Amino acid sequence: MKILVTGSAGHLGEALMRTLRAEGRDAFGIDVKPSPYTDAVGSIADAAFVDRCMAGVGAVLHTATLHKPHVATHTRQQFVDTNISGTLNLLEAAVRERAGAFVFTSTTSAFGAALTPPPGAPSAWITESVRPVPKNIYGVTKIAAEDLCELIHRREGLPCLVLRTSRFFPEDDDSKATRLAFLDANAKANEFLYRRVEIEDVVAAHLLAIDRAPALGFGRYIISATTPFTPEDAAELRRDAAAVVARRVPQALDEYDRRGWTLFDSLDRVYDNRLAREELGWQPRWDFAEVIAKLRATGDFRSELAKAIGRKGYHDTVWDGDGPFPVQ
Repeated sequence: MKILVTGSAGHLGEALMRTLRAEGRDAFGIDVKPSPYTDAVGSIADAAFVDRCMAGVGAVLHTATLHKPHVATHTRQQFVDTNISGTLNLLEAAVRERAGAFVFTSTTSAFGAALTPPPGAPSAWITESVRPVPKNIYGVTKIAAEDLCELIHRREGLPCLVLRTSRFFPEDDDSKATRLAFLDANAKANEFLYRRVEIEDVVAAHLLAIDRAPALGFGRYIISATTPFTPEDAAELRRDAAAVVARRVPQALDEYDRRGWTLFDSLDRVYDNRLAREELGWQPRWDFAEVIAKLRATGDFRSELAKAIGRKGYHDTVWDGDGPFPVQ
């Protein structure tokens, strides 16, 4: 079966192409940028280009997108063109080609304002039942694209699964406060408690989604590392996250002390991946306990796939100033 991978020059697109090629599967990568993993260069906003690339395709892994770091450098119309119109072009071409599965890479960022509860409230426990409240054009267009997937499934019968992935980018944090207070590896390790996922696990979820899409039809799934917390921890996580970690993952404390690392004082949200584990059969390998074990064993908790891909950035321009992106 031929698998079309959009955004093949990006972090996830390259990870998918590397994995599919290593498995000897028929993968065809497309992107606006040339790369060793891009077979055809062009925009998904170009319907004719999409039609040509869809020939013979049995499944689509749609990762191409304008991201949050592009909000300050691209117009709202460009976000609409790529994230909404481009997704519609792919969906309609997949229907015409009678593809058996369409997997859309969305984002937990689309939950937006729902991720930050008011002062004094417990940490937000985020499941697929939480209503997104997008804060920017990125979130708006990703949710609209999700709804297009649901519409095309309902109207045309195309099996479509939406994977809302949490953070897996290797670039520095977009929060200046976090960059100043924590070493990069320390901050990313902390995030595995509640809002990060390893790219190798993201790839596994996408490949499972191809197989499960025909039976499931349509579904939205949070793709994030399995948290050690439970909903009953939410109030204390907002007040004193370190105390909960000490109770739930006590083996982390010695390793953090040895490195001079610190935990976040408070967590505003926790992503719950239970539905993806149950319905996709997804079994992510990387969680906070695994991160601690990798740190002890090798000093580096990244997967081999993450190391091979490295950092890509989101802009051709190198930005002056004190942040990795021109937007917080």
